[in-house]
Amino acid sequence: MTAKDTTSGSASARPEMTAAIMAETGLDEAVLRRLVHGFYARIRADAVLGPIFADRISDWEPHLERMVAFWSSVALMTGRYHGRPVPSHTPLPIDASHFDRWLGLFRETAQELCTPAGAAHVTVRAERIARSLHIAVVEAQAAPDAVPSLC
Repeated sequence: MTAKDTTSGSASARPEMTAAIMAETGLDEAVLRRLVHGFYARIRADAVLGPIFADRISDWEPHLERMVAFWSSVALMTGRYHGRPVPSHTPLPIDASHFDRWLGLFRETAQELCTPAGAAHVTVRAERIARSLHIAVVEAQAAPDAVPSLC
């Protein structure tokens, strides 16, 4: 069985794993697209996070497409995303409260748009991402010219 990206027609980089995740969670490219678009609609309307994003993103369609590819890779193991999220987040004026807010909006959106198993699946990954990005941001703010330590 091969897992297909229902929006671009490209096959998953790991088709058996992707198919198993889709079967277990009810997630697929269409659900992830709705999740990403719904989540960022909330972000844009949010009094705390909205201005941070508005200062940096003027053309939302490319960003949303990149985030759909990101979540496809993270949630379905498709390998569609090939970016580097850490460097784009470390210069942002954000702290732990922003990550908490981001996670809260993400959880709400996932619970509304995904199956319970799908919401749990993406939420666990979102929590890991938030932790990693928060650590990177804190380290960058403490020593902006330092090379991050991976040890």
